[in-house]
Amino acid sequence: MDYKETILMIESLKNPKNVAQMARFGIRPKTKVYGVPVPELRRISRIIKKDHNLALKLWDSKIHEARVLAGMIADADKLTVEQTERWVKDFDSWDVCDQTCMNLLCRSKTANKQIAGFSKRKEEFVKRTAFALMAALAVHDKKMNNKDFVRFFPLIKKASNDERNFVKKAVNWALRQIGKRNKKLNAEAIKVAREIQKINSKSAKWIASDAIRELTSEDMQKRFLLR
Repeated sequence: MDYKETILMIESLKNPKNVAQMARFGIRPKTKVYGVPVPELRRISRIIKKDHNLALKLWDSKIHEARVLAGMIADADKLTVEQTERWVKDFDSWDVCDQTCMNLLCRSKTANKQIAGFSKRKEEFVKRTAFALMAALAVHDKKMNNKDFVRFFPLIKKASNDERNFVKKAVNWALRQIGKRNKKLNAEAIKVAREIQKINSKSAKWIASDAIRELTSEDMQKRFLLR
């Protein structure tokens, strides 16, 4: 499938009602939005499979759904530091950020090395990328060990006082996902959450209390006993 065919397929699935629904969930990108559901984009990605050159063209289209699809069909092995930086700087909504992190960046060796840098950036969605990527790695990367994740805790703690909605939710997400990976990381994440809880910040207190509630829950602890 070439670029024009792909764009025509996306356009054929446009749904104005979905665009309005997306806006209610805080998805208000600066790019053109057609309201195509993610399952439909996944269906298209299965037809295309991996096509890095097409992914680059789709990203440059400045169509929201085309960018989500680009993250699905791009080849993580061909991803460079420069391309990652350019795409991350283009993030303008939480869904394209999270989808790209889960479908592409967490499978790239270069993006993992950029997490610390992204966590220090001022741009809201660039900073979110650092923590969305941590969460994605906690779920998908089975080769990473506990030490790899423990090194993220200082970054999580430092960013916990950021009051911006899309940053604090990603910080919370990262802390919870790391804490769900195994029993040892669960204990470490709870410890970090209790430290964050003492920070004089509404954001930090929300991040901590929400994480503690899930990570100490009976269901969560039973999960570790059954493993």
